[in-house]
Amino acid sequence: MRIANLSGRLVLVVDGRAVDVEEASDGRFTADPQAVYERWEEFREWAAQARLPEGADFDPGHLDAPAPAPRQVIAAGLNYRDHAAESGFALPENMPPVFTKFATSITGPVTQVTLPPGGHTDWEIELVAVIGSRAHHVTSEAAWDHVAGLTVGQDLSERITQLDGPAPQFSLGKSFPGFAPIGPCLVTPDEFDDPDDLGLRCTVNGEEVQKSRTSDLIFSVPELIARLSSVLPLLPGDVVFTGTPAGVGLGRDPQRWLAPGDELISTIEGIGELRQRFTAAT
Repeated sequence: MRIANLSGRLVLVVDGRAVDVEEASDGRFTADPQAVYERWEEFREWAAQARLPEGADFDPGHLDAPAPAPRQVIAAGLNYRDHAAESGFALPENMPPVFTKFATSITGPVTQVTLPPGGHTDWEIELVAVIGSRAHHVTSEAAWDHVAGLTVGQDLSERITQLDGPAPQFSLGKSFPGFAPIGPCLVTPDEFDDPDDLGLRCTVNGEEVQKSRTSDLIFSVPELIARLSSVLPLLPGDVVFTGTPAGVGLGRDPQRWLAPGDELISTIEGIGELRQRFTAAT
């Protein structure tokens, strides 16, 4: 099953067309894309047996984030060996570095992003998991049962702010407006042959800068959820960025940053793509 946020309304995406959930369910479920996660299991059961009307064509530019207002956004760092190496850090052993991207940074899949003046803005493609039921002290074996679905994310990062001061400001440097695009849709785990092995790829102006598979994650999606939930409850609709592979601008020689006019395209197998265009601040 694929769901999306089309101009602020929850839709099912069937054969590339959008079915409005509130209308198709005769009001049983609201149009609010975030509210569905509080009733995820009920929604999933309804969608599996519902007689849906024919969907409508839609413009991908009108899609917004499939989880636009989570209570928690949790992000993992250094969760690929090659990215830890290019960043000059040791591999995490018990838990990857964890930070937040503040929820105001979340946007949809096709956007224009204003570059912070004087900054060094970098790209980080990531698989993103959205929580479908409360997870607290869950095992890795049970963790997939708490995941509503997967989507594509960009952990855009302004490195000067991120690394400033005596203690790094990861959360601030990664939370400028528009720095957390996610989408284009949410895909349930059962849609994949293997949800633990998805190809991901990122290009800047058509040049491939990142390419990997999620099977290379140090802490897989279920293992990451198990370890996070050993500390704090994960709530329905929470967004979890799972880490990025090698190829970011920070790890290059010479280092490379996004510039006005650049186009960043981030793709994950079986889900779709994000498309960001960057502009200078005025």
